[in-house]
Amino acid sequence: MKYFKSISAIVISGLIISACSSKGKNTTTTSSDPATVTEKAAIPVRITALSKTKISRTIDYTATVLPFEEVNMAPSTPGRIDKIFVEVGDKVNKGDDLFLMDRTQLYQLKLQLSSLEKDLNRIDTLLKSGSAKQQQYDQMKTQYDVTKTNVDFMEENSLLKAPFYGVVTGKYFENGEIYSGAPTTQSGRSAVVTVMQVNPLKVNVNISEQYYPLIKRGMKGFITADVYKSETFTGTVYRISPTISSATRSFITELELPNRNDLLKPGMFVRVSMDLGEVETFVVPANTVLVQEGTNIRYVFIEKNNIAYRIEVELGKRFDDQLEIISENLKEGDRLVNEGQSRLINGDKIETVK
Repeated sequence: MKYFKSISAIVISGLIISACSSKGKNTTTTSSDPATVTEKAAIPVRITALSKTKISRTIDYTATVLPFEEVNMAPSTPGRIDKIFVEVGDKVNKGDDLFLMDRTQLYQLKLQLSSLEKDLNRIDTLLKSGSAKQQQYDQMKTQYDVTKTNVDFMEENSLLKAPFYGVVTGKYFENGEIYSGAPTTQSGRSAVVTVMQVNPLKVNVNISEQYYPLIKRGMKGFITADVYKSETFTGTVYRISPTISSATRSFITELELPNRNDLLKPGMFVRVSMDLGEVETFVVPANTVLVQEGTNIRYVFIEKNNIAYRIEVELGKRFDDQLEIISENLKEGDRLVNEGQSRLINGDKIETVK
């Protein structure tokens, strides 16, 4: 009995202690005493007023040299290749023979045309003497015209000629082989030979949409290639894309590039620089521009009514320790935080110090 009484006393004591502890905890956590609430202190910062600076706007991009024109030469129908007159690397002038297809069908059409021409002349003579009807003549003339068109077409598509001055960059068959029309080039197109126009060349540059109003036809672009350190080539804008890519927010600008001494080759990596004239923009100390960790997002802080507001920006040109920043949300007179910004988050209370 004494044993059980001792256990009961211990259990009751434990319950009383637990209840007291719980009561104490509840009193602490539910306290609403204003004196216990602490407000975050204002962060001291320094401020400078934003103002626009006039700079010479130059944009720089990388690009690849392209042929001004590239044509995969192929006949209109499959057949046996009689003779190829060129090899890879050969330069050709406009109108030079490239390759000859089997002309058996052409010769047959020419014989048929010759026979139709004789029949047409006979009916013409009979028509003038009144021995033939106009309908007979018209039918024969139609048959002759159709055959003549087929002969001209076969003539053009069995002996293919260079469409411009250029260089042969691909030869995919040998004499006597059968052209089937299957893809033969790297682009997946069918051809017997490929001809590129390499003087002039062209360079396609993907330019950011913000510069669209500044790019005009006839503007100059200065091109340098890593393989020619001391050479600078000058291109001219001759075509501007009428649309902007929604994926990249950029547009294609095509520059015609005279190939001085045939130094440049299609496929070369080049750098393109274009002078867009003088513009007014915001230039700030580089240390005022912050980057969001793990991203390429850049931003600055603007002070309004002692509150820090984060503004995302795009970077333009760099001038030593100064950066051009671009944002529709910035205007002249805005108060830019230029010291203490690294400790801020959007909405922080700040205090301006001198």
